[in-house]
Amino acid sequence: MDLTLKAYIQGVSDGTLDPQKVADFYVNKAKQENSKYNAFVRFHDEYVQKNIQTFKDRPLKWAPIGLKDLILTQDYISSCGSKMLENYVSPYSATCFQNLEKSWWLMIGKCNMDEFAMGSSNETSYFGPVINPYGTGRVSGGSSGGSAAAVAADCCIAALWTDTSGSVRQPASLCGIVGMKPTYWMVSRYGVQSMCSSLDQVGVLTKTVEDAELLLRAIAGFDPRDSQSDPSADEFIESVEGRLQSAECKKFKIAMPKEILWKWLDPRIKELFLKRVEELRAQWYDIHEISLPVLSYAIPLYYSLMPAELSTNLARFDGIKFGLQDESLDHDDIASYYQKIRSEWFGDEAKRRILLGAFVLSSANYEWYYLRAQKIRDQLIQDVDKIFEKYDLIIGPTTPSVAWKMGERSADPIQMYMEDFYTAPANICWCPAMTVPMGTIHEQGDDLPAGMHFMAQRWNEDKLFAFGKVVEGLF
Repeated sequence: MDLTLKAYIQGVSDGTLDPQKVADFYVNKAKQENSKYNAFVRFHDEYVQKNIQTFKDRPLKWAPIGLKDLILTQDYISSCGSKMLENYVSPYSATCFQNLEKSWWLMIGKCNMDEFAMGSSNETSYFGPVINPYGTGRVSGGSSGGSAAAVAADCCIAALWTDTSGSVRQPASLCGIVGMKPTYWMVSRYGVQSMCSSLDQVGVLTKTVEDAELLLRAIAGFDPRDSQSDPSADEFIESVEGRLQSAECKKFKIAMPKEILWKWLDPRIKELFLKRVEELRAQWYDIHEISLPVLSYAIPLYYSLMPAELSTNLARFDGIKFGLQDESLDHDDIASYYQKIRSEWFGDEAKRRILLGAFVLSSANYEWYYLRAQKIRDQLIQDVDKIFEKYDLIIGPTTPSVAWKMGERSADPIQMYMEDFYTAPANICWCPAMTVPMGTIHEQGDDLPAGMHFMAQRWNEDKLFAFGKVVEGLF
């Protein structure tokens, strides 16, 4: 069927598509294909059947969409891809989910993810790894790999996920779809399991740029329950008229930092990206090479801030306040109880990052690592803001490599962490960013997607959507 969100809404509106038949098709296909990709951790048939008759008359008209396993849904399990929360049933729903329900959107199930959103390959999930539809035994990217694989395999029309350093855009690139992270304050994070509070943002995974805009408009908006939510988010929803058109992008000045062509970048992606840049220039798009030296500090900066916040956020999963519980009388003291719960029910990557965060926040290292990272973050934000005083967008590749084989990088976490090089700066600076497919690279019998990444100044989502449609149309 391979429907886009726009085509589905149009089809239901004009009577050429029946919501129940489309729902049955996607639910059945998702279940059949799940043995191949492991994109979903559970399905919610009862939720679908309960709501489909009333939802079909609303804006999104029961578009079958996947939901990341860390977005809370009242009375349904949200396990964050972890054994620690394997059977956790939330007593309330996340605001972004409630906003979609107001548009009468329906989830067909919860999508697989790296445990507590920690990973770049979707190999750390308690429910097993996710397989990339474009590759033979290849990773889907992470942490939102389940959703990216589900959309790429047409097991759902679109999906809702979270992005901390590229968790939406990186798997979107590896799976050949569109991934979009909005401005930090655009979408409420109330009811979304936090990994790194100053970086996390709810984003969308879709088949087209236009679909990304439709879905973002459905979930954006001010929420007083989220202390970081901003009333400006309501303006994005209301300003439907007067949006930028693709033709206006020729007035844009686009920056391309020379630091993006670094040693970790796959030479084939470099060649493809530079080819696409020249094709854009041939269409009279104004692209300038600039210097952004602080960009090289983005990964060490991210891996100082993220573990510190993560270790604090995950402290509540101790088997008493939250998480699976054990018989406390079997332990000599509370310390041994905590040790058993957290050592047995957190995965290796979660424990690695928790320990790193504890190290960064320790009294001996706090000033040297955490406070220093905050100063460098301020410098990166200032440098990026100066660029946006002259330029409309910053572009680059989305990932330094194409999808790799399962297990190929499991023993080298540093190499895995470098996958966030191009995407992390947008989260650090709270800017909106998007990836759009720019072509494929042939490797060992597989045609593997690669993405072009572009970032705009805060609250400039319209520039991303306009330019995204240009890239989508050319490539």
